Amino acid sequence: AAAAGLERPQLVAHVQQAVPYTLFDCKWVPRSARLLCLGSAARGTGLLQLYELRGGRLALLREIEKAKPLKCGTFGATSLQQRYLATGDFGGNLNIWNLEAPEIPVYSVKGHKEIINSIDGVGGLGIGEGAPEIVTGSRDGTVKVWDPRQKDTPVANMEPVQGESKRDCWTVAFGNAYNQEERVVCAGYDNGDIKLFDLKTMSLRWETNIKNGVCSVEFDRKDVNMNKLVATSLEGKFHVFDMRTQHPTKGFASVSEKAQKSTIWQVRHLPQNRDIFMTSGGAGSLHLWKYEYPAQRSKKDSEGAEMGVAGSVSLLQNVTLSTQPISSLDWSPDKKGLCVCGAFDQTVRVLIVTKLNKV
Repeated sequence: AAAAGLERPQLVAHVQQAVPYTLFDCKWVPRSARLLCLGSAARGTGLLQLYELRGGRLALLREIEKAKPLKCGTFGATSLQQRYLATGDFGGNLNIWNLEAPEIPVYSVKGHKEIINSIDGVGGLGIGEGAPEIVTGSRDGTVKVWDPRQKDTPVANMEPVQGESKRDCWTVAFGNAYNQEERVVCAGYDNGDIKLFDLKTMSLRWETNIKNGVCSVEFDRKDVNMNKLVATSLEGKFHVFDMRTQHPTKGFASVSEKAQKSTIWQVRHLPQNRDIFMTSGGAGSLHLWKYEYPAQRSKKDSEGAEMGVAGSVSLLQNVTLSTQPISSLDWSPDKKGLCVCGAFDQTVRVLIVTKLNKV
């Protein structure tokens, strides 16, 4: 066991930085040693901080205050040359910022009636085929897809059908963007609903319910044929769906894991290995997981229809960093094993995860 322990990845806290505000999201700036922190100041305004990792410390490069608290951000719909940041705020506004001149947004739309809880981008950074698009999910119950080249109106709007009660959308993610035509959005809601919208056919492709508020969803890769999707929940459980085979009635095969007693706020797949992912928890912990595929990923049912076979999940390592929830998490796309997380103890932490090439 001791020998195995030496081979296991370790989660090493590299830098800790206290911030004087509530931290909602942190993101690496692509192709750089810089990272962004977004949140809400005590007086109800929004704060955006840009840091640079310099050895064992974070140097603050810039701090910008905005009218509304900033909830979430993505670089996913921008070019590597521009690296514009798209943010969703408490006022329902979607803004895109040039970090070199962040006074006035380069794009702005009042996207939702209420807070934007979650945002994702695809078609930028060389990730995913097709147009650069941004998806936003809001407390107003709607999920909208935006093309920053088109002003004011979303290119897609997924809202509750007539007579259906509106549910708070907590999380959104793009997937299946492997050619110019294909693209899906997955959305998770406060009542446990997970919905998969096909943007090619503009229809609801699949839905399920995991009986608990869905805090985070992420495909293992956005720019491949759908492979796996992880959904995390309020009750400390997460579900891994095998998205390779969709059965006509049973949908996608899945495996679930009880990670801890508290909420799993986020899931993020390692950019350099899609079978490794990290979850962040309400008890201030991070868990590193590995997915193992079954011997055969699909089989025929009694009617002869293909159905998926779920694999298994193993825990590689875990660490408790804070007494407060870790609400945001982002792997560096450039340096394997480098990650940043933000917690409600008003601390941003940079971690180094070792031995990821050994698992």
